[in-house]
Order: sequence, then structure tokens, then C-alpha cells
Amino acid sequence: MDSNENKKIAMRISNVSIVINVVLSALKMLSGVIAHSSAMISDAVHSLSDVLSTFVVMAGIHISSKASDDDHQYGHERYECVASIILATMLGLTGAGIGYSGIKTIVYGAGEIRTPGMLALIAAIVSIVVKEAMFWYTKAGADKINSGALMADAWHHRSDAMSSVGSLLGIGAARLGYPIFDPIASIVICLFIFKAAWDIYKDAINKMVDSAVDDETLKEIREAIETEDGVMGIDAIRTRIFGSKYYVDVEISADGSQSLREAHEIAERIHDKIESQFADAKHVMVHVNPYEEQENS
Repeated sequence: MDSNENKKIAMRISNVSIVINVVLSALKMLSGVIAHSSAMISDAVHSLSDVLSTFVVMAGIHISSKASDDDHQYGHERYECVASIILATMLGLTGAGIGYSGIKTIVYGAGEIRTPGMLALIAAIVSIVVKEAMFWYTKAGADKINSGALMADAWHHRSDAMSSVGSLLGIGAARLGYPIFDPIASIVICLFIFKAAWDIYKDAINKMVDSAVDDETLKEIREAIETEDGVMGIDAIRTRIFGSKYYVDVEISADGSQSLREAHEIAERIHDKIESQFADAKHVMVHVNPYEEQENS
């Protein structure tokens, strides 16, 4: 699947996400105000932040899908990691604001906390169902095009679903006669958001510092090389993740008595084989060492 097709899939998912989040955040905010639930209002703010984060994801994917140019000869894939870091920061700030609001209500306004109405409870249930569905929808798209930014947005949906679970429990406990649990739910939501933000940030950083591919992928690449005709051994193999793609550098041993053209053909076959079998391999560099010299060294 080419980058243009990946971009179309990401943009379609993002547009659906924006529409649903706008409607859902408006529903939550209205329900929170009418039903006097600080937890539901906090949840509405979280959903509204999803809209902003999706715009960041769209911008990151748009830039990262651009072809290489004179200033970026290795492509723009790492801009998607930048989008993920911005998203994680926005998510963390949202969580901090929600947590501060909950603590402030408990410390300074405990005596004025009102029992939330049934409308807030219904809104929490609707939010859980919708946001969990959006998580799986967005995650499927992220897996299909291997997009870190889109996966970050999927986990943003999951964190929103979890925060709605916290709202549901807090509102339910408040309606049973313990109104203090409504602002406590806001603090629980804050913790869920912090966890999601940290996971997104960590994944983005790992993709920006030339981390190697996972062991299973490395094993499959090694097996693909070893089964190619003319390969007498693998002297070294290195990989580095570059945004949503990765580079492979390989040194192989081959018969030292063959011509340069024959050695080059082996290297070309390995190059083409890896790039065709591994969709996320952005580029493969193959160096050929003479087998006899290696044995005698």
C-alpha cells in the first residue's frame, strides 16, 4: 500500500473521529451542566481535546507522507513522531487540568457538591460505548497503515472511554448518597489520561532515536536473507526505526572468486526481496564480503 493510500485511510478515520467527538463532547457538556456533574464536565473537556489532537494527527500524517526532497533526503516520516509527542503533551495538560479541578472541588467546595442527575449517568454509558467503538475503529486503521500518530489517537479514544467509566462509577456513587465521589472520579480520569499520554510519548521517542525493530521481525529478515541463493553467511545485520518505517543494513558473505557483477546481483536480490516481503522496510543496504578472506582473517 502506497503512502497516498495510507494518507487517504488516515484522513477518512480522522474525519469520522472529529465529527463523533464534537457531537459527543457537546452531549457530555450539556449533560454535565444540566445534571450538575463535575465528572461529566471533565469528561466533556477530555472529549473536546480529542478533536484538537485529531487535527494534530492529520497534520503529522500529511507532512510525513510527503516525498523526499533536497532538504529531507530520507523522507518526512519522523514528523509523525513529532505529532505524537505534541498529542501526548496536549493529553497530559488536559489531564492536569481535570485533576486540578477535581482536587479544588474536594478541598474548597466539598460542602457545596450537588448530587448529579440521571442524565449524567446516561451520558457516561453512551460515551463508554461510542469511545470504545472508536478505539477499535481507529486502531484497525493504524494497524493497517502502521501509523504511530493514528495509534496514539486510538489510545486517546480508549483513555476517553476509561475516563467515562470513572465518570460512571463516580456519578453512580454520588447518586447513592456519596456526592464526594463525583469530583474523585475527575481525579481518577486524570490518572488514566496521564498513563495514556506517557505511553504515547514513550513510543514516539523510541521511534525517533533509531531503536531497532523487534526480535521477531529481525528473525524473519535474517531467515529471508539466509535462504537467498549465493549467501554463505550473515556477518552483520542492523536495523533502525525511522518514524513508521525502518532501515536495514546487512553484511553478507559470498564466494570471493565470483565477479563483481555476480556479487552485485546477489545483493540486489536481497535488497528487492526484503523490500517486497516487509512492507515497512523503507530501504535496505547490502554489503558483500568475500567468504574466503573472512575465513582466513
